[in-house]
Amino acid sequence: MKLPDLTLLAAVGAIAVFVGAQTPAVRSFARGDTAAESPGAVTSLPARLVSEPRMASRRAANTLPPLRAPDVRRRLAQGSPGTYIDELLLGRDSALTRWPDRMRRPLRVWVAAGDEVDGWRPIFNDQVRAAFTQWTDAGVPLRFAFVRDSVSADVHVGWVNRFNEPISGKTLWARDDRWWIVSADIALAVHHHDGDELDVPQIRAIALHEIGHLIGLDHTGDPANIMASKVRVRELSPADQATARLLYSVPAGRVR
Repeated sequence: MKLPDLTLLAAVGAIAVFVGAQTPAVRSFARGDTAAESPGAVTSLPARLVSEPRMASRRAANTLPPLRAPDVRRRLAQGSPGTYIDELLLGRDSALTRWPDRMRRPLRVWVAAGDEVDGWRPIFNDQVRAAFTQWTDAGVPLRFAFVRDSVSADVHVGWVNRFNEPISGKTLWARDDRWWIVSADIALAVHHHDGDELDVPQIRAIALHEIGHLIGLDHTGDPANIMASKVRVRELSPADQATARLLYSVPAGRVR
């Protein structure tokens, strides 16, 4: 698959699908991106995950100082310029979902080897790890430790050859009843659904977008952002970074 110049075009549509059985404390949701047919398009969206998410039985700990609802609303209002936090709140019925801060105790990430997937290359895993690190470098209070044991991991990243739908990735996370994310999985394809191979820059862009979903972001209408529904960029924009930082400056939960 060839891209014009250095432009990455991924026509994607928002979707938030309930996919797992609910328990009193844990709910599972899918985050992804459907893609329209488009020459040279890279898609990043819902498809079946490689493995089922692990269900956490305990609530995530809130590491932020307690904030009253008026304080949360004030902080969001003051920090909203230059972000798309309003779109996030609108799409989530005024709820914010995120991980607890994990700087001292990094999230454990297991990235599967795709040896059995035709077209997979080890460099793809390097790009995924770099994408995780880039979100940390953006100022999000999450650190990631890459582990070899999938059982001990908080986040699983797996590979598939391609999807039957026009999609190339899917993110699934589970949250507790206070809206804190407790576990997550990402599945990435190495081929577009029509069989064209995804190259290294495309894999990296898809990973950045899907990790954005993993940390709690949804789509924005601005095409200058990695989290746009039609992705035309390969790097995190200032708005992507500012929105993530603002999200992580307040506790998870409903704002209203």
